[in-house]
Amino acid sequence: MNRNTWIRQLHRWLSIIFTAVVAAIFITLGVGVEPAYWVYLMPLIPIALLMLSGLYLFALPYATRWRSGRRTA
Repeated sequence: MNRNTWIRQLHRWLSIIFTAVVAAIFITLGVGVEPAYWVYLMPLIPIALLMLSGLYLFALPYATRWRSGRRTA
């Protein structure tokens, strides 16, 4: 498995983790339990990693075109 495939898979799993953490926070709020302050900070870790991997995946086609020497008109 090459690096691009690994990063794409990591990006998918991070999105699942982020969604599960946010859903858990909303469920606890719906039940009426006020979570600790640090629980609200938990989604920041996966969202930061999602941003980095997403920016890499976004720039990947442009970098590939730039390295191959093709220019768009």
